[in-house]
Amino acid sequence: IRPQVGPLILNANGDPNRFQSYGLPVVADVVDGFAGPLAGVLTGLRWAEINAPQCEWLLSVPTDAPFVPQNLATTLRQEILAHGAQLACATSRRRTHPVVALWPVALADALEQALVGEDIRKIDRWTARYRLVEVSFDDTGVDPFFNANRPEDLAIAERLLAGER
Repeated sequence: IRPQVGPLILNANGDPNRFQSYGLPVVADVVDGFAGPLAGVLTGLRWAEINAPQCEWLLSVPTDAPFVPQNLATTLRQEILAHGAQLACATSRRRTHPVVALWPVALADALEQALVGEDIRKIDRWTARYRLVEVSFDDTGVDPFFNANRPEDLAIAERLLAGER
């Protein structure tokens, strides 16, 4: 994902030292209570406001998706512009991936109000308030948003990377 973005951070709670080998800033949620993926998005938006004030957009991707398209960021942005949308999220295999998304940094205050003031936790409940475009990414035999959550998933991902099906 690094070639597609400017500054890159890892949002994780708990001991940040476990991610030290990645060489990335590890930023814990800015809201308490392990509020889910939206808390991670808000954390990224707030981090960008302070550390990359020139940044207008935040790209979020799960760290357990090894096949993220190399054109993810540009495609999401192009589709936002083409459809007059405010946000974009990825789809593949007729499945929506709400955490794989492009978020305007300008929505940080609104997201914080939804999380803290309204206790909204589901991404799609919050994004329903905005013009969202869902962007389909082609499957070239491998789901571009395949999740490698377990050791057996990682083994599958390694076989796929090696060209085995």
